[in-house]
Amino acid sequence: MKRIFIFALAFLLLTVNAAALDAREEAELDAADVPAGIFAETISAADAESLTVSAPCAILIEKETGEVLYEKNADERNFPASVTKVMTILLAVEAVEAGEVSLDDTVTVSATAAGMGGSQVFLEEGEQMSLQEMLKCVVVSSANDAAVAVAEFLSGSEETFVQRMNERAAELGMENTFFCNCTGLSDPEEHKTTARDIAIMSRELIRHDWIKEYTTIWMDTIRGGAFGLSNTNKLIYYYDGATGLKTGFTQAAGYCLAATAMRDGVEYIAAVMHCQTSQDRFESAKTLLSYGFANYTLISATPDEALAPIPVRLGKTAHIQPELESEGSVLVSRRSAASVTKTVELMEELTAPVKEGDEIGELILRDGGSVLGRVPIIASGESERLTVGDLLLRALSAAFFGS
Repeated sequence: MKRIFIFALAFLLLTVNAAALDAREEAELDAADVPAGIFAETISAADAESLTVSAPCAILIEKETGEVLYEKNADERNFPASVTKVMTILLAVEAVEAGEVSLDDTVTVSATAAGMGGSQVFLEEGEQMSLQEMLKCVVVSSANDAAVAVAEFLSGSEETFVQRMNERAAELGMENTFFCNCTGLSDPEEHKTTARDIAIMSRELIRHDWIKEYTTIWMDTIRGGAFGLSNTNKLIYYYDGATGLKTGFTQAAGYCLAATAMRDGVEYIAAVMHCQTSQDRFESAKTLLSYGFANYTLISATPDEALAPIPVRLGKTAHIQPELESEGSVLVSRRSAASVTKTVELMEELTAPVKEGDEIGELILRDGGSVLGRVPIIASGESERLTVGDLLLRALSAAFFGS
């Protein structure tokens, strides 16, 4: 009995100590102020000030991080012309990936679709073509008739499809965009967007890599080779690494372009609007893309060494394996890439209860004294707190069996 009393007293002391440790560790974690996101700091755009871009409205972003490297009147609302079709294509791609439709499905052309003017592939009412062929016509030749046919196939009518376009724009955070049609052929006063919003929806589209099988086509045919398609985006032909994406022109909109390109695993999106000539839009986009490739690169936001398990005090699980909340990359200037350091800051010991997803540290990427990014490190599992009975059994087991 004396031995049991001693262990019971030890248990009470241990419980009091654990409560104090809980409070101390909670305060320490609050003091650490671990950010919720990976890219808390943005890259300075000071070097971009020297760029000469003739486009009245322009922006350059990197695909993976979404970092903005250059902007000029990026939130000015303008008519987008056929760049509108980026959203049309995106909704078609998402419908395919969701299993709602198949690329092999047959699309039947309505009188409304067949009656569209502007860029077209001269579809006839009642003509049938696979969704894959229709999508190719929209992407490569900016065909208005095919775009309406796709919209009607997916939503029943262009009007219903346009409602979904605006819903998706809101979901993506395109705060200055409103669509009135799926083509951009006409210029209703409300049908406007911005270079920033174009970049946002373009970034979302190229996350679906398979669409690049279409956006990188230079020339192709439909109707069994009877009708030729030629890409309206000339960068596909002459710019190294070009992956897309969409041109646009009307008298009101001027010349617009969403251009994407990838080299060495890094992909950039340049959006330009309201250019005076076609050459201006291609040269402006090319200047922006080349600036990105020449000056920036991606650094993997992962530790250089594997993270070791952390012991858990008073836990039913003795150790918890830490893991990154998310894996990604940080965009850095090429000249500083070699000097980037990664520091792991982890709690040395945890106290139960520990929940899966609890923040227990962070990975910090630095360039000298500048913090480039922070990645929270979280618990990959949970550890419940030992009960009074659990501790008493452990004490008795140690007393009588030595383990």
